[in-house]
This record gives sequence, C-alpha cells and structure tokens, in this order.
Amino acid sequence: MNASPLERLAPSLAAAITRPQGAAAPAARANFRPILYLLSAFWVYVALSNIMYASNMQASLSSMKVEHIFAPADARLLQHLMLYPLFIFCMWRSLQTGWQPLWRTLPLQVALALLFVVPASPVLMLGEVLTMKWYGVPAHEMGKGWPTWDEFLGGPEIPTWIASATTFLVTYCFGIALMMGFAFYQRLRDAQLRSAALERELTSAHLQALRMQLSPHTLFNLLHTIRGQISWDPPAAQAMVVQLGDLLRRLLSAGEREFTRLADELQFVTLYLELQQKRFADRLSISVPRGGLPRAWVPSLILQPLVENAVVHGLAGHEAPVDISVAVSADGETLVLRVLNTIAPEKAAGRIGIGLANVRERLAVQFGERASFSAGPTASGLWQAEIRMPLLRDGPEGPRPEPPPR
Repeated sequence: MNASPLERLAPSLAAAITRPQGAAAPAARANFRPILYLLSAFWVYVALSNIMYASNMQASLSSMKVEHIFAPADARLLQHLMLYPLFIFCMWRSLQTGWQPLWRTLPLQVALALLFVVPASPVLMLGEVLTMKWYGVPAHEMGKGWPTWDEFLGGPEIPTWIASATTFLVTYCFGIALMMGFAFYQRLRDAQLRSAALERELTSAHLQALRMQLSPHTLFNLLHTIRGQISWDPPAAQAMVVQLGDLLRRLLSAGEREFTRLADELQFVTLYLELQQKRFADRLSISVPRGGLPRAWVPSLILQPLVENAVVHGLAGHEAPVDISVAVSADGETLVLRVLNTIAPEKAAGRIGIGLANVRERLAVQFGERASFSAGPTASGLWQAEIRMPLLRDGPEGPRPEPPPR
C-alpha cells in the first residue's frame, strides 16, 4: 500500500508490453474501431498530400514544356480510394499478427507490406484507364495499342513501379508505427484502469480486514468482563449480556460500512464504556459528549481501539480511580478526536499494540498525510490518544444502528 506511483505503474507497463498474443488478439479486435478512425484520417492526409504534390510538380514541369510525367489528380484520387480497403485490411491483419515471436511474425508482416505496396502502381494505371487518360495522353491516342513485352521491360514502367512501391512502403511503415503506437497507448491505458480498479478493491479489502480485526478483540475483552460478574452478581451479568447483544449488533452494522456518523460512533463508544463501568463501578468514571457535536463523518470503529486501550491500560498497575473522557472539536476543516485517561504515575502505559497500530494504519490508508495519530503521556499525568483528520461534512448514507431494546 506504500508503493510509489512509479512502482504501481511498472507492472501495468510490463503487462502492456509483454501481453501474450492469445490475449492480445481479442483486445485488438475489440479496440480496432478507434484505430480505424485514426488510420482513415491518416490515409486522407496521404491521399491529399500525394495529389497536391503531384499536381504542383506537374504544373512546374508544364511551365517548362515537360508534359505527361505525373499522373492526373483524378487518377491518383481513384488510386487512393481503391487502395484504402487494402490498406485497412493489411493494418488490421498486422495488428492481429503482432510482433512476437519475431522469427515467426516478421515474414508475415513483410508479406502484408508487399501485398499493399506491389499493387500501388498497377492500381494507378487502372485509375488512368478509368479516367480515360494514360499519363496524360488523350483518349483518342490510346487506340494505338498496348506496348509489347520488350517495350514494357525496356520502358519506364518497371522503374516507376519500383519507385511507387518504395514510396508506398514508407507510407505503410508510418501507418504501422501510428497504429502500433496507438494500440500500445490503448493497452497501457486499459492496464492503468485495471490497476486502479484492483488497487481500489485491495484498499477496500484491506480496510474490511482491519475492521474485522476489532470484532474478536473487543468481544474477547467484553466476555471476560461479563465472566467476572456472573459469580457474584448474576442479575448484573444478565443485563450486561443484553447490552453486549446490542453492542454486537452495532459492531456488525459499523463493520459493514467504511464511514459512519460521528454521533453514531460516540453512541457505540458510550455503550462499550458503560459495559466496562458496570464491572468497575467503584473505579471507573466516563465522560462522552452527547450534544453540540459537529455534523461530521468518521471511519467506522475508529474510536473503539482508543477507548479499549484507555480501559485496559488505565486500570492496570494501580487501584486508584480512573477517569476516561472523550473530547471532540473542529479546528477549521480538521476534526480532532481525543481520548484521555488517568494512568499510574510510575507506569509507562499505552504501549502501541494491535489496536493503536490498527488506528494508525486505517488513517494512513483512508487519508494519507491528511490525517495524523499520536499517543503518549501529557504534562498533567494523563494518557492522551489524539486523531486529527479532515472534517467530512458529507458521507455515504447507510443503515443506522438499531436502537437498543427497551
């Protein structure tokens, strides 16, 4: 839970890079639509730039009385329209093929590139035929017939074909880089979203485990309290069993929620302290605020370990009366919760046990550096446990604890 953002990102980045091909293919099929839009925009740019370049170059050559070098714009437009489905197919198949292992995928990738670049020049010729122009030759001159095989091999068609394939190979490589970069971004983003969701679930499970730690610990101490009453005051023990049942209902209700109202939290604390007071009536006095409380929300059961620690360590080591008081105050946007108890003068009370460590860890998980917890003796001889946390004026609504039976 204390990993840095870079450490949390590293597994996601590694998963995005080394995703197995069997798992990458379904993801690629599911996420190809945005890639299709991106490749379509790229192909429109390629078509427009190609047409504008050829038209400008032919216009410059025509001013020098050099004609029929670049194919006309309408033939080039048809060329790019006819190559577009082939371009998209090769890109899609390339994404499906992937690049791992390289010894097996590289020949397939090269074959897809050749499948796209080799027809580029013949498709341009087809566009010229469909527009009734052959490198700018008027339609009435096209009836002279097709060149012979020797004339074709010795003419400019083969070098033009190679030049066209080379040009479109560069375009294809740019398209591959664009597509793979965007696909990598998609996988990285999805991995980050999954990582964030898993981290939220882990945090929730961690908090749930921390809250559940309190239930057996609290129950164990309360059962020992009642056990001490049974032998010499059965009616009091029976009343305490009823109160314990109510306490357990509230405990279960609070354990299902991450936050609870401050007033409900203090009611739970009051019920617990009253149970302890019945056993130590001659030694224990309690003070819990009931009115004038800030309308705030606090983590469920956050005060329980503090008051339990106050009872256990306050009564230990001496026979003098013990006062336990809970104080609540708001300092701007900070809520301050204090639990104070008297201790034996010579006793170093309040060791950091499971309960206080639980409080510190829960505050760190839920608020980070915005909350703090301190515990130690004061100058007046009291033991003080203090929580400082953000003042949460609004919180999740949840079922209120059931009222105690009358």
